[in-house]
Amino acid sequence: MKPIDRKWWVLAAIGSGTFMSALDASVVNTILPVVQNAFHSSVTTIEWVVTIYLLVLSSLLLTFGRLGDLRGHKSVSIYGFAIFIFGSALSGLSPSAGTLILFRGLQALGAAMLASNSPAILTKNFPASKRGQALGLSATMTYLGLTVGPSLGGWLAQQFSWRAVFYINVPIGALALGLSLYFVPSDSPVEIYPNFDLTGAFTFMAGLITLLLGLNQGSEWGWTSIPIIALFVGAMILLTFFVLIERHSPDPMLDLKLFRNPLFTASTVNAVFNYICLYSIVFLMPFYLIQGRSLNPAQAGLLLTAQPIVMAIVTPISGTLSDRIGSRLPGMIGMAVLGFGLYLLSHLDHATPLWVATLGLAVSGLGIGIFISPNSSALMGSAPSHQQGIASGILASGRNVGMMLGIGLSGAILSSRLSSGSPVDLFPGVREGFIAAIGIAFLGVIASAIKDG
Repeated sequence: MKPIDRKWWVLAAIGSGTFMSALDASVVNTILPVVQNAFHSSVTTIEWVVTIYLLVLSSLLLTFGRLGDLRGHKSVSIYGFAIFIFGSALSGLSPSAGTLILFRGLQALGAAMLASNSPAILTKNFPASKRGQALGLSATMTYLGLTVGPSLGGWLAQQFSWRAVFYINVPIGALALGLSLYFVPSDSPVEIYPNFDLTGAFTFMAGLITLLLGLNQGSEWGWTSIPIIALFVGAMILLTFFVLIERHSPDPMLDLKLFRNPLFTASTVNAVFNYICLYSIVFLMPFYLIQGRSLNPAQAGLLLTAQPIVMAIVTPISGTLSDRIGSRLPGMIGMAVLGFGLYLLSHLDHATPLWVATLGLAVSGLGIGIFISPNSSALMGSAPSHQQGIASGILASGRNVGMMLGIGLSGAILSSRLSSGSPVDLFPGVREGFIAAIGIAFLGVIASAIKDG
């Protein structure tokens, strides 16, 4: 098979995996009430079906990215597919909420292996002139998964059972695994007899889990409560200790010299900014539509698809363009357009026509679509070839940390407004949450402007 053909099959393999992961994440959120009723569980317990997945996934991204650099990205990715498929099947067979939470953790283990190596595989198999396009098309598969997930999950749960939502990953995963085994070239380890930084890996995992748990539970436990403060202090201590370990380790898990490259650092920070804005929208809009405007979940879900649909269309186009003009201009324009979309959303109230909300979501999706693939291409392209795995892990970690910060920030603002118990405070809370996100988007414009690539 000609090389020009093979690389597109590599993209198909990676794209199938990203579609599967995104589909799973969006579908599971949709069926949580159904699962709760099936197991007669409390809301607090069933929330861990999502929380455990997030904590395990986020805490292991850098570890498996580094492992991919040392042992080969294909092999780590293949094991990731196998574990994810196995975890999905076991999740569907779960006899209780506790076992479902356990098997979701196993799913997340496989997802971390995939997410931390997929961008590295694409970067290595596509020339620099096609890197943005490849990453953009892969991102499109993610948005397609997010778009069809809620409606597909509802249909599967209604027609069959909530267990079918997990079983659907098995054939999709098997297809992606087969494509990866056949088409993704094997990559030999870059280093000979390398040492894996176990101390750094465990310290980072403990620190990030502690931080994310605090962000995840802050609105429920209270942001100024002793447990939350203790979690944040503990996270600061552990992550500081992690930095000290990496600075003195001969074989660090995370080579801090990467951040001496201004393009790499700016792209990493900007990824966090972008996902803070994105997940502020994801968190706030359902409250506005369902509680504020009395839409049912199906109506709200249909309206919310405006954003990922636009993102899916624009992202590969922007990625292809960035291969020609670089990432600075698309980054600035994307974050500015996102800021304008957030401005539109910040003016929503009880009487705003719903087409205005749809427009705000579409404009925000346009900005995110313009931004994401050029920024990802800049980050991956600024990392040395032997550190593509850790760069992939940093990119994915930035996404998850940004997600939690976005939900934590917007959740804290909304919760403070709703603490009075008056429903009229919902609209000011949503507005203030979007205003805060506008400020983050403005910082993203500045971060994009100082890039040198």
